[in-house]
Amino acid sequence: MKKLAVVAHPKDNVATAVQNLSKGEEVRVDVDGNEMRVKLLVDIPFGHKFALKDIEADMDVIKYGEVIGRATRSIKTGEHVHVHNIESLRGRGDWEGEKK
Repeated sequence: MKKLAVVAHPKDNVATAVQNLSKGEEVRVDVDGNEMRVKLLVDIPFGHKFALKDIEADMDVIKYGEVIGRATRSIKTGEHVHVHNIESLRGRGDWEGEKK
């Protein structure tokens, strides 16, 4: 089966679309050798991320096994993950005391 999205690291809670994907589409992704199916809630543009599982507000967004940001609101499985619902933690002196 053609891969429509990739997961870089087993700890990731997002996948990256390798082509434009459509709302309602069921995407199969390989997570550390295990197939996972995710039904998309919205269109996902090429190169953008979608959630592999529900991500609650203020939880870390993980890609490449690294924290790439924090959810600014709850993100459902299959939802687009981008600047509208995450914010960067890098270069944020106001969050220095909150580091985990």
